[in-house]
Amino acid sequence: MTNNWKSRGYFAGGIAFGFVISFLITSNSVLKIEQITGTRYISRETNGPSPGPSKQSMIPRGGSNTEPPKNQHELEKKLEVQGGSTSPKDMVTHDEKYHHDDDQLAKEMYNKVRILCWVMTSPQNLASKATAVKKTWGKRCNVLVFMSSVENKAFPAVGLKTEEGRDHLTAKTMHAFKYVYDHYFQECDWFLKADDDTYVIVENLRFMLSEKNTSEPVFYGHHFKVIVKQGYFSGGAGYVLSKEALRRFATKGFHNNQYCREDGGAEDAEMGKCMEGLGVKASDSRDALGRSRFHCFTPLTHVDGGYPDWYYQYDKYGGKKGVANMSDYAITFHYVDVRTMYALDYYVYHLRPYGIASLGQDLNVKPKQTN
Repeated sequence: MTNNWKSRGYFAGGIAFGFVISFLITSNSVLKIEQITGTRYISRETNGPSPGPSKQSMIPRGGSNTEPPKNQHELEKKLEVQGGSTSPKDMVTHDEKYHHDDDQLAKEMYNKVRILCWVMTSPQNLASKATAVKKTWGKRCNVLVFMSSVENKAFPAVGLKTEEGRDHLTAKTMHAFKYVYDHYFQECDWFLKADDDTYVIVENLRFMLSEKNTSEPVFYGHHFKVIVKQGYFSGGAGYVLSKEALRRFATKGFHNNQYCREDGGAEDAEMGKCMEGLGVKASDSRDALGRSRFHCFTPLTHVDGGYPDWYYQYDKYGGKKGVANMSDYAITFHYVDVRTMYALDYYVYHLRPYGIASLGQDLNVKPKQTN
């Protein structure tokens, strides 16, 4: 690793400190609210990674007769809730002139490690979850694409013309990756899939990928050890494909049931089977100290270990808990509701301990053993 990595640390230090604070005050509880789109969400036990035990998730019940917003202004107006606004207007800061972060390295990595982020969403989530992604971590991707079942030019969101619902997430994922290949293959080096309740620290993803070869058939994520021989990656935690992995999928796997199922099953497990059949390696994303970087639950869940029983059977590394087992350069967390999405962005990119500057940590390379 060059000295350039080690010499700049205000930005990286702030990210690390911010996440320590967020661990202490971010809740892993499911927010039970009436979404502004008219869809009611309830907390209940649902099927976990198929086939498998149950896990906590957000399940839409009912629908909405609300006309879709015609433009971004209407979307933001829908988010203005009396008695506790989650409007993006409240979440946008104007204190840039007071920030003196040394972000030159992050800017260099932006051009060196080009990442496309495509986000799994749905028409009823555009005004809430998808907008939160757009206003926070999504803007740090080189290319950001929202994948829905219905096109929305105002947002915008791509209409994949697939059915909505958990039973059709596999089809949505397959078509999304094909769309990305057809439209953006030459523009980016790595291709990240995330949900609209996933939070991503994109700079940390770039750091991890900076020493990887996108010409190799590899992908990275939160590793589950079941169902697929080499394992597969949690869909909610997000997973990232190399250029070669995407090429193999689009040219050999798409619409080819020998390798890739077209619909049905659990989306992440089916994608894992698809990648294994195409010779794409499920690679280790942990840092140099063996700590996790992709996370399939909220920060607090991984800190205090409040995991469902099935997780210990699925996680490749034993379902470890605590900050000692979580990388300072964590990349993703899942089940992040709208309010927490904005809160995490504040913790990571705005909250700072005055007078403390942390030099960058060389966490891509395992330390040498000393006698």
